[in-house]
Amino acid sequence: MAVEKVKEYFRGTGIEVIELPESSATVELAAEALHTEPDQIAKTLSFLVDGKPVLIVMAGMARVDNHKYKEYFHKKAMMIPHDQVETYIGHAPGGVCPFAVKEGVTVYLDASLRRHEVVYPAAGSGNSAVRVTLSQLEQYTGYRAWIDVTK
Repeated sequence: MAVEKVKEYFRGTGIEVIELPESSATVELAAEALHTEPDQIAKTLSFLVDGKPVLIVMAGMARVDNHKYKEYFHKKAMMIPHDQVETYIGHAPGGVCPFAVKEGVTVYLDASLRRHEVVYPAAGSGNSAVRVTLSQLEQYTGYRAWIDVTK
């Protein structure tokens, strides 16, 4: 199970995986379960760029701006089909996170996250999350770059 991989990934770091009794598979459900505002949920969207998997972590209420996306990646935004996300990333939809992903997955952090000091990304399942600062997010994602591809 992917949440177990994420727990192992964070073992010894002081970051704990929060497992919830209810679903946190959407921004709204996660915000309610974690008693925080929806924008502090760090949603992770999965795309294919030249056939390679890319994750973009952004603030919960942010939306992809297709023009900015195309300007940065030089391609039209193409999300990974729902039934192929786990194969490409290692986490199923609802629990996709930028931690403990498959080799070859590139992670980007969107500027929309900078509105917050602390964010809550998923942790590999539809009822889990971690509480991290932006510096911890940088440290533990192995991100390639900060980008600005949201409205």
